Amino acid sequence: MSSDSHPGLHAPRPNPASAQHPTVLVTGASSGIGWATALEMAGRGWRVLAGVRRPVDGEALVQAAADGGAAGSVEWLPLDLLRPDDIAAAADHVRRVSQGTGLDGLVNSAGVALAGPLELLPVERLREQLEINSVAPIALVQALSEPLRRARGRVVNLSSVSGRNSVPFLGPYCASKFALEALSDALRVELAPWGVRVIVVQPGKVATPMWDRARTAAQDLWAPVPAADQDRYQAMKRGIERLAGQGRMSEPQAVARVIARALIARRPRARYVVGWDARLGIAFSHLPDRWRDWLIRRAIGGTAASRRP
Repeated sequence: MSSDSHPGLHAPRPNPASAQHPTVLVTGASSGIGWATALEMAGRGWRVLAGVRRPVDGEALVQAAADGGAAGSVEWLPLDLLRPDDIAAAADHVRRVSQGTGLDGLVNSAGVALAGPLELLPVERLREQLEINSVAPIALVQALSEPLRRARGRVVNLSSVSGRNSVPFLGPYCASKFALEALSDALRVELAPWGVRVIVVQPGKVATPMWDRARTAAQDLWAPVPAADQDRYQAMKRGIERLAGQGRMSEPQAVARVIARALIARRPRARYVVGWDARLGIAFSHLPDRWRDWLIRRAIGGTAASRRP
């Protein structure tokens, strides 16, 4: 993404609810939606603490913000969500830099996607998927509950239409988003007495590097699978790959603008849906299970695809 083409960087709009520059922590800011969100909020006059795993990505983000006219608005933090020490250190840093004013926003954007049939997926990889996408956002809320309460801040959890529909070969990813939806529903009510809003953003397909990494990870997982097991799932695998390549993807900037709306709106919604395919997917989730399963089988091919429910 070219920073000089990013619309949010040319019209800073400070949060009207705060006389000071509000502060937001964005996870997964190395690329994709997290990167776009960090630049969007920096361009709106917010102070951005960007969680990244590699220093080179953090430095690139700081430079992109400066190139877009928001120099000094972005500071990167080392934040690997599988490392509890990183989460604790990030929370300590937030408390230091906020100087008693608290944390105005936490955007849980970091995520990974595992692809493959559940029968063949190593269980430790399933645990890792749930840890990053579902458990880590709650660990961050726990670590940052004090500054969030002080600022009456907002938690934005990046879910997905996959949090409403589970599909073959993406069961682990869908499970992590289903879990995040449930956790967000509970958290929204639990934190409401202190004025902390919890908001879910549900995009459809978004053009981010996460899916390139998911394809590479799927190939690595698939390679050692015995030939007989590969043959069993080959037709379904081809159908999933064909279906995944269809349709237009939303751009990360479109999702970032919706996240910004969730952070700034006087009365934010509990959920924001991004993309026509996300709206279609949510409607699809209301179908009877047998019809839904039949339509998925028909779309991807494979065994028993022609049998009506």
